[in-house]
Amino acid sequence: MSESGANTMWGGRFAGGVDAIMEAINASIGFDKRLAAQDIAGSRAHAAMLAAQGIISAQDAAAIDAGLEQVADEIASGAFPFRTELEDIHMNVEARLRELIGAPAGRLHTARSRNDQVGVDFRLFVREQCDAAIAGIDALMRAFLAQAEAGADWVMPGFTHLQTAQPVTWGHHMLAYVEMLARDRSRFADARARMNECPLGAAALAGTSFPIDRDATARALGFDRPTANSLDSVSDRDFAIEFLSAASICAMHLSRFAEELVIWSSAQFRFVTLSDAFSTGSSIMPQKKNPDAAELLRAKLGRVMGAQVALLVVMKGLPLTYSKDMQEDKEQLFDAADTLMLGLAAMAGMVRDMAANRDALAAAAASGFSTATDLADWLVRALNLPFRDAHHVTGTLVRMAEEAGCDLPDLSLAQMQSVHPGITAEVFEVLGVENSVRSRISYGGTAPDRVREQVARWKDALG
Repeated sequence: MSESGANTMWGGRFAGGVDAIMEAINASIGFDKRLAAQDIAGSRAHAAMLAAQGIISAQDAAAIDAGLEQVADEIASGAFPFRTELEDIHMNVEARLRELIGAPAGRLHTARSRNDQVGVDFRLFVREQCDAAIAGIDALMRAFLAQAEAGADWVMPGFTHLQTAQPVTWGHHMLAYVEMLARDRSRFADARARMNECPLGAAALAGTSFPIDRDATARALGFDRPTANSLDSVSDRDFAIEFLSAASICAMHLSRFAEELVIWSSAQFRFVTLSDAFSTGSSIMPQKKNPDAAELLRAKLGRVMGAQVALLVVMKGLPLTYSKDMQEDKEQLFDAADTLMLGLAAMAGMVRDMAANRDALAAAAASGFSTATDLADWLVRALNLPFRDAHHVTGTLVRMAEEAGCDLPDLSLAQMQSVHPGITAEVFEVLGVENSVRSRISYGGTAPDRVREQVARWKDALG
């Protein structure tokens, strides 16, 4: 096929032919320029170490450091001339450094490779994203805690299969998400601790013959230690996958609450009212107040999970050590990190601003035979019935109430005694939803006193 024919097939965007297509495939500067700060920090640490070890002169190291500082300022101001033909952030920075300081710039890459360079840049970035995620989670946990404290004794239905199961408290429901987020927080902290090893000095894959001090560069960049195997150092992306794993689980938790907000804010439930800041109206139905922020988060957070799968697929077939495939590790993670941070911030805003409808919650808690388990428990305690027998008696009474079109507390004592003569008037003391939640005093239970204890524990833990 002629080049002109090929260009027609490939499209006008690649009018330059094969070279333009290869440049488009190969270049990563369009996205990895986001690693500029990390790349410059790694280079400054590397140059300082080279000088301390006598590998380059102090004068060259000083020139390199001053030049890199100027490059950082240009990037921060938006004046830096990023060039696609230089492929990536590393070559763009080094080329600009050479323009600024001349020959000393050529000494910066002594005893390193782009393989260990990108490894340290990416670890620094992902480590920062772990810290950002933890901060975002803390803010969201505090928002849930404020809701839990305000509604420690507000009754609402607890659900299984989205069917009314037993009464719980609003505070208890809010605290369930605090527990989930605490696990998310610990996963990011664990991932951060595991990734906090410095690959700089592994060079291309085998280490270097120069007398470098890897401990010095690790310390300078805030790592706990240097990585112990040069092959693993340049081929490892576990740290990115682990971040995405923690992010995916956290995103799943956020999406679950987004789903609850969509349900709860509906006219059929009316459990919560979302603030205008996180809702929109309908273009033709003036009565509508749509939970758009919750719906968008529910969709957007799927991208985080997709990023994890995408990076796993990239890495699963790669032999040691570095392959160009690994250039595809960044765009997905950048997008996932941005999506997660947006999700955490938006959810914190929605939780802080939402107003629970206490009356609607209480009315729903009292419907659907939510105290049936309390009745069965009472039959065991008061009449010494085996639980299976108590379960059968309770089921019969539920059916009786259904046929009568009422709830369990509305049955008369005579009706209840027709099912089991041992039932006394004391049974009505356990059938109210307020009594039900107060009775759930086991550790981790929904009783208001237990909720307040957990709120105090978490407030103390978060400081």
